[in-house]
Order: sequence, then C-alpha cells, then structure tokens
Amino acid sequence: MDEQLDTLIQRERLELASLRQRAAAFGIDELLLSVLMIVILWDAMAKAETLEAMIAVTNSFLLEYMAIKIVYHTFFTMQYGASVGKIVMKIRIIELSTLSNPGFLSAFNRSVFRVVSELFFYLGFVWAMLDPYRRSWHDRTARTLVIDA
Repeated sequence: MDEQLDTLIQRERLELASLRQRAAAFGIDELLLSVLMIVILWDAMAKAETLEAMIAVTNSFLLEYMAIKIVYHTFFTMQYGASVGKIVMKIRIIELSTLSNPGFLSAFNRSVFRVVSELFFYLGFVWAMLDPYRRSWHDRTARTLVIDA
C-alpha cells in the first residue's frame, strides 16, 4: 500500500468511489457514445443489406470511434472532473498533485490509457478491482483518483 496516498486520503477526508458506481458510470458513458456512433453511422448502416455489411461499416470506423472516446473523456475530465456517467453517479476524478480537476495533459493521458485498457481485454479495469485504492491503469498513469463528489 502507498503510505503517501493513505495519508492524503485521510488528511483530506476523501471517500473513494465504489466499484459499483464506477461500473455504472462506465455503462452510461458507453451507452451515450454508442448512441452517438449509431447516429453518425445511420446512413451507412441503413444502406447495409446484411449483418456482415453492418459489421464491416462499424469496423471501418473503429479508429474514429476511439478518437471520439478520447476527445469525450479528455474534455469532460478536464472541464468537469467527470464524464456524464460520473456526473450522474455523483463521482469525480481528481489529480493527486492538485486535488482538483485534472489538467489537459493528465486528462488526455487518462483518456488514451483508458482506450488502451479496453483494447487489452479491459485488464486495466480488472486491475482496479484488485487495487486497494480502486485505481485502474489510466488512473495510475495519469496520477488521478476517483472519489465521491
């Protein structure tokens, strides 16, 4: 365990967000981004005549979808300290050095490594279940913590 982090949490009386809250926020964000992607691809999907054609359309926009996710999470993390899902679940992200909303570089780093974690079978999220501070890979690389708002 990290003694400095323990001291910080106790001194500032921070309450870590539960895994249930984080999972629900993740689900809300994924649903929101998926609906956005469906709206963007609506015309191409309507022209697809088979299931395989629909899968091909979605696969052809994979990089764009990842870019949208990175922009979405970077903006909301930097601006509000929380994505829409985290706002709904009443949790927020803080940068450990400032105890406030992460700056651009930290938010961008967190967003990129969040996508990397998803590409590696969500192992970074599994890591959070085993970490005593519930930090995922993207929290560790960006030096952030998810707390109750």
